[in-house]
Amino acid sequence: MCGVLLTFEDRFIGKEASVSSLYFLAFAVIAIILGYGWYARSISRSVILPDPKRATPATMYMDGVDFTPANRHVLFGYQFKSIAALGPIIGPIVAVQWGWLPAVLWVIFGTLFLGWVQDYSSIMLSVREDGQTFGALSFRLISPRARTILVMFIYFYLLLLMAAFGKIVGFDLMTNPAVPLGVLLVIAIGLLAGQMTYKWKLDILLTTLITVVLAFAGIWAGTLPAVKSFMESLGGGAQSPLFFGNVTWAQFMWSLVVLVICYLGAVLPIWRWAQPINYVAFWIVFLGIAAGTLGLLIWHPSIPASFPAFTNWSGNLTSAAAAAGVDKSFTSLGPLWPILFVTIACGAISGWHSLVSSSGTARQLENESDGLFVGAGAMFLEMFLAILSILTAVVGIGAVQGFGKYADLIGSGKAGGVFALGLAEMMHHVGIPVSFGVSFGAVFLTLMALTIMYLVVRFMRVASAEFLGDSIPFFRNASFGSIVALILSAFLIYTGFWARIWILFGGANQLMASMALLLASVWLMARGKNYLWAFIPAIFMFITTVAALLWTAFAVFRQVATTPNLAVNIMVGNIAAGIIAILLVLAALILVWDGMKALRKLKTGALAEAKA
Repeated sequence: MCGVLLTFEDRFIGKEASVSSLYFLAFAVIAIILGYGWYARSISRSVILPDPKRATPATMYMDGVDFTPANRHVLFGYQFKSIAALGPIIGPIVAVQWGWLPAVLWVIFGTLFLGWVQDYSSIMLSVREDGQTFGALSFRLISPRARTILVMFIYFYLLLLMAAFGKIVGFDLMTNPAVPLGVLLVIAIGLLAGQMTYKWKLDILLTTLITVVLAFAGIWAGTLPAVKSFMESLGGGAQSPLFFGNVTWAQFMWSLVVLVICYLGAVLPIWRWAQPINYVAFWIVFLGIAAGTLGLLIWHPSIPASFPAFTNWSGNLTSAAAAAGVDKSFTSLGPLWPILFVTIACGAISGWHSLVSSSGTARQLENESDGLFVGAGAMFLEMFLAILSILTAVVGIGAVQGFGKYADLIGSGKAGGVFALGLAEMMHHVGIPVSFGVSFGAVFLTLMALTIMYLVVRFMRVASAEFLGDSIPFFRNASFGSIVALILSAFLIYTGFWARIWILFGGANQLMASMALLLASVWLMARGKNYLWAFIPAIFMFITTVAALLWTAFAVFRQVATTPNLAVNIMVGNIAAGIIAILLVLAALILVWDGMKALRKLKTGALAEAKA
């Protein structure tokens, strides 16, 4: 990557040259054809060997709660909407701080060699092992200690995810008066979709048509002046007074609403809440992606020469922004390696996907032959979304308002604003008014996050039940475990410093990916199958993410020690987040040590058997 960056830096930076945005889309399509159409299919045929006649856990243990067979197209929508949250949007947009080229390269090649590998192997690993969770699998495949450490790791990693997403949704998106009504109506319409599908047994095409049309009508209703005025008076909006610390009343109120939604999503049966709401939200997201892509094809702008392909190795925007006329200093997130690789927390690879795939999707897969379409297919679609997100910055903002506008928004912590404005500009070229497009983009982002957050809480209460259920029986109760998870999440939401929390979440997220790939490697080796296609990515992600977590933990503690008059709630949140990061690194080191011992044991046994 370094050589490519230097070549492009010589060619594009500081010269009157530009690159058509259509090249980005073509690059993504080629990656899908090669990655999904050839590489993924060849691995599936030669290594995984899916058997359409084998009974899956969804059909063997159908309970109507977690084990529920689903149509492959419904499950694809569920999988995509469950894995694609803010990571493939906010992460790539923030990563453009290092320039658009590093972000594009990591998204494309990360998905091609790492992302789909983790998602598909996680599904099939769980399907072949009776739908067991990673905690139970690590107990059997690695060591009894590994189960305890992995469950603890998952819990604290998910806590960071809740903090990162909760801050964006509760503080920035839901406080926009054009957003709440549309979001709440989409949730209600999703519940209707579940009723139509599972109780009334209506045709899926009819259900989709009715609910998607109603959802868009709900989003449009949220943009009406009377509705916006009411929401402004209800929550206080931008003029909301401070409630405590640096948290406004509006931020506090809408964060509580978000947490209540997450509680319901965590305790209700998956067919009643998570699956149908995520399915309806998938169509909103998919049609938004399609409209943005079509707008790009019609518009086909070039990336302005002033928008750098590569800024600098530290990702500091100060000098690049000054050249664009922005008189402002910016804080560097850190060096390109390892920080960029965790800033893009999804879109290339994401540990969250392994939890969705193993604990959710694997328990709904009706046929093993659907696994590649659902797992790898959804990951490559997320890659396309990540590329589109990069383009919202470099052409949606850059070609219209210049690099200076991007830098100003990023410096103000408004990466979501970059996406909403950029997507609106793209959609404008298919006849959609910019005013609606901006509001749609904000609802798009909110749904991307919110439909993941209640699944996060669901997994947190399952993890706490596995970890503490024997010693503290209360944690076996779904409501109790969910409430504890939400209280801890609220603490970090109201105290954490967003930029650092995002990087810490990204590091923990990618570290979880390395753990999932390690577990898949042990499983493959135990069955005498080729495991290097999963093991090599595991090693790369482990080294990268441990370095990123340690770097960011140091930056967090340094900020607390050197920043005068830092708000008390931010100081407390930073210290807590830094401690969590260190605990995650220690847990990962133990897991990798036990995992490598398991691999060596398996390899030694295989060699002895071969000699015999």
